[in-house]
Amino acid sequence: MPGLNLKSIYLRSLTNSKWLVFALFGAFILLRHDTEALWAAMGFDINAWLSITKKRILNQERPVSTLRSDTGMPSSHAQTIFFTVIFAILSLVEWLGINGFTIIVGVFVLACGSYFSWLRVSQQLHTLSQVIVGAVLGSIFSILWFWSWNAIVLKAFISSLWVRVLVVLGAIGCCVNFLLYVIRN
Repeated sequence: MPGLNLKSIYLRSLTNSKWLVFALFGAFILLRHDTEALWAAMGFDINAWLSITKKRILNQERPVSTLRSDTGMPSSHAQTIFFTVIFAILSLVEWLGINGFTIIVGVFVLACGSYFSWLRVSQQLHTLSQVIVGAVLGSIFSILWFWSWNAIVLKAFISSLWVRVLVVLGAIGCCVNFLLYVIRN
């Protein structure tokens, strides 16, 4: 096809990435249909909100400011990708333990996340430092979010009806918030 190269495919996929992410998290919640899946979706939404807030506070320009109207630090895509990648790896290890399969899948998922984050730099949408900061922040938040479920929230969730109600309603609110964001943007 004339005019169809890797760059044009990537730029077209950016316009559909929010719908793809929404569909993936929706499928994840429906397939798992447990509260840990809701917790992951809630963390995803909070992570995205934190990224947008940090962008406004830091207000650092993109390498080519005409490509996007918002600021570039940290890369929201890298932060989101690495939140999802690290949460997926931690969930897989929790489910199956550390073995050859989880190591191979974990390395593959991490390599894919790194590649998609690197595309932000190669397409001049972010500097390398903006992508690295986004990846580090997304990874740290993912580890803390995953840990908080296992160390604090799960025990309270099991023992208290109010915590169950708050977690479920909070997750539903975050999912609706993300859906509205996807529709508006």
